[in-house]
Amino acid sequence: MNSDSTGDAGRIFSSIAAAGYTVKFRGFSALDKYMGLPPIPCTWIETNADIAALARFADELRFPGVEIADGAVDTPEGAVYFHCNDSAEMAYNDYAFPVLSFTCDCISRFFHDPEGVYPLLRELRDRREYYTDQDAIRPKLIPAIPERFQPPRQNYNQLGAGRNRIIMDAALLLARYGYDVDSSLYSPASLKEILNNCPQDSPPEQEKQRAFLACLLVSPRPDWGLELVKKHGLLGDIWPELACLDDVDHAKEFHPEGNVWNHTLETFRHRKSHGSGAFDLRLSLGLLLHDAGKPIADANRSRRFDGHAELGAQAAARFLERLGFEKSIITDVYYLVRNHMLPAALKRLPLSKTAEIMASPLFPTLMELYRCDESSSFKGLDGYYENSAAYQAYLKNSRNPYRSPDGKKIGRREIYSRLY
Repeated sequence: MNSDSTGDAGRIFSSIAAAGYTVKFRGFSALDKYMGLPPIPCTWIETNADIAALARFADELRFPGVEIADGAVDTPEGAVYFHCNDSAEMAYNDYAFPVLSFTCDCISRFFHDPEGVYPLLRELRDRREYYTDQDAIRPKLIPAIPERFQPPRQNYNQLGAGRNRIIMDAALLLARYGYDVDSSLYSPASLKEILNNCPQDSPPEQEKQRAFLACLLVSPRPDWGLELVKKHGLLGDIWPELACLDDVDHAKEFHPEGNVWNHTLETFRHRKSHGSGAFDLRLSLGLLLHDAGKPIADANRSRRFDGHAELGAQAAARFLERLGFEKSIITDVYYLVRNHMLPAALKRLPLSKTAEIMASPLFPTLMELYRCDESSSFKGLDGYYENSAAYQAYLKNSRNPYRSPDGKKIGRREIYSRLY
């Protein structure tokens, strides 16, 4: 979310600052500014304005709950979460990882580093092959950090963050910046030790889960973050619809990459980012949930995985509704999951069965899902290119007033009706 000076969020920040209050990007938002990463669906702001003051500057200010933020406002650029402080300096002991103490002034763009994490951030920023070399192994990507810059805080019992918050923060640090706080190579204490010594908190609220999932999926390596969440038990606690994917095996001749969970994670490695380096949320949700119907079909059908696309679309819609995603996103992801098997059959199916689906403006995204799906199973992309050619032929014929969508010549009367 690029809300420094433009858009609704930028105008809110400018108004708050003009009234004499501090307004700073904090945590992941500040790190993204420093790293030069593209916008994500959420922005975290630290300010010394209180709620009453914020309400004067932010129309329709809402209160998402203290677990998330003191106040929030929804803008066209995404959700903005405000954390209000009694003083100009924030009490940072609610962060398990000192790197999240980093802030960036929304107006001056000056960075503030209260805990001396600049050396770590420079190391991470300099390792930009992390974003381009998807086949590199993790130890090559994560720098060896001097111990004095290592997370986490040793004073576990005084942390404001509980177990679930620590897992979510660790997953985002890994998925967005390649910072593996779970690696014994680079951390004086394993994440398991940290979690065993910190307070247990309640399951994250709906909005917290939704924001976390959205930010994780538009990160460069959501597969790393999701695997960390599963490893430490949070996946099964909050998203059993995803955890059960790890219980369903694939036939090795079709999916040598592993079971349904392994296959799902592998698809993310084949996404293409936009020119800005951003990843599409709808495509990423589609990849995450495209095989959500396999555990259901495997349990209820005589033919393995029969009807899993239809069952998966229903399961995906229920999952996204439970997390409170927008209706438009739910509808689009339903389309992607429901039809994810169709692109592989374009060249052999009659147009009467495919034209309506191909007419959707979301069909190019469906073709991208198909490409990632095929690539993750190491089948090669011959089928993808052949079926892409069939789609291109459909588009070409649809624009040609002298041809029907299936390429047949049409009569003069129909040509006249099309043109006039």
